[in-house]
Amino acid sequence: MPLTIYHNPRCSKSRATLALLQERGIEPEVVDYLNHPASTAELVRILGMLGKTPAQLLRTGEDEYREHFKGRELSDARMIELMVQYPKVIERPIVVNGDRAAVGRPPEAVLDILQDNEAL
Repeated sequence: MPLTIYHNPRCSKSRATLALLQERGIEPEVVDYLNHPASTAELVRILGMLGKTPAQLLRTGEDEYREHFKGRELSDARMIELMVQYPKVIERPIVVNGDRAAVGRPPEAVLDILQDNEAL
């Protein structure tokens, strides 16, 4: 399974994480998740690999967060539905390597999941 980065090209951390991978000779599959959002099943899988709840993966400074999440009692399932519908609220970038994932904040945080990658 190829290494994948859920990427927002307008985000400096996302660009820096992609550059970090490329500097190590890794050309990941790049998913522009704002234009091609993860499915509910993909997001559930990613959350499991990250060991995070949906609430822990939310960008609370986004307008969509304030409009659809803030101050509301939402189940994890409902949060995930909204995250698929409004992907801008998902923390980025997310790098997936097999059955491991990491959020690239800071970009170096993804290095731990690359240890089995031959490019290192």
